[in-house]
Amino acid sequence: MPTWVVTGGAGFIGSGFVRLTLGERPDLHIVDIDLLTYAGNLENLRGVPEDRHTFIRADIADPDAMREAIPEGADALLNFAAETHVDRSILGPLAFVRTNVLGTQTLLDAARAKGVKRFLQVSTDEVYGSLGPDDPPFTEDSPLAPSSPYAASKAAADLLVLAARHTYGQDVVVTRCSNNYGPYQFPEKLIPLMLSNALEDKPLPVYGDGRQVRDWIHTDDHSRAVLAVVQRGQPGAVYNVGARSEQANLQVVREILRQTGKPESLIRFVKDRPGHDRRYAMDPSCIEEELGWQPRVSFEQGLADTIRWYRDHRDWWRRVKDGSYQRFYDEWYGGR
Repeated sequence: MPTWVVTGGAGFIGSGFVRLTLGERPDLHIVDIDLLTYAGNLENLRGVPEDRHTFIRADIADPDAMREAIPEGADALLNFAAETHVDRSILGPLAFVRTNVLGTQTLLDAARAKGVKRFLQVSTDEVYGSLGPDDPPFTEDSPLAPSSPYAASKAAADLLVLAARHTYGQDVVVTRCSNNYGPYQFPEKLIPLMLSNALEDKPLPVYGDGRQVRDWIHTDDHSRAVLAVVQRGQPGAVYNVGARSEQANLQVVREILRQTGKPESLIRFVKDRPGHDRRYAMDPSCIEEELGWQPRVSFEQGLADTIRWYRDHRDWWRRVKDGSYQRFYDEWYGGR
């Protein structure tokens, strides 16, 4: 049975990939490594087939732990593990350097030592910096110009991965994706924060004028893109992943309020984030033409489905907001 290692597999995007991939690849076993910091939540993995999913709690920046956790000759290692929240990176950049840069290099070294066949780095559109209102979308050839400690740490990690191809001949691929949304997203990000606040009739804090533009993609479409790249991507290649669905933050917030039946008087404009990028947009032509990937979920349908999920899973996001979800490891997994 093929074995893939997924790091960060208890987080929002990583757990979505694990759930989708184990559903679509019944021949596959996944070794799931996550430190379970604040954004890791084992509740996100309820229902995955236990005979094809092994969870290991470990730190990707710990060389000994990674050499022990990664199986010899694994078919692929997919690095979803990262510190991702820009606001947190502004307040404490060292944690981002440790996890995103040192952690990636540690994984590259361990993967090479254990004979892992392919290494996939999950990155972000933020490594490219900000676009003007009339600029064309980012391509794989766009220069790296990160504007936050988070984005800079991810750009550094990408360069380490691509350097491993040149220096060691390691089989590596990089995906750079636009803004994800969907079920199980940690409610510090725009859509789940605004949605959960709206459902509780709390104020919705919007940075600046709210006209920052993002290209939104449903997390399942991102997972399918990563699946396509790890299986068929060219060694050493970078693939941009996006849904060609640009939306201003304020537009998204107003739509959430409309669909939840809440008044726009809940919106509170707050001081903008330092160095806040104005616009991101991705050109996914390469992955579309080379690998035949296409997004399946429109933003309109995806947002409606996400709102429905958060309505139906209030206990999940309330546990995340009050911190009680962090007891889940000891209560559920620790006794296994």
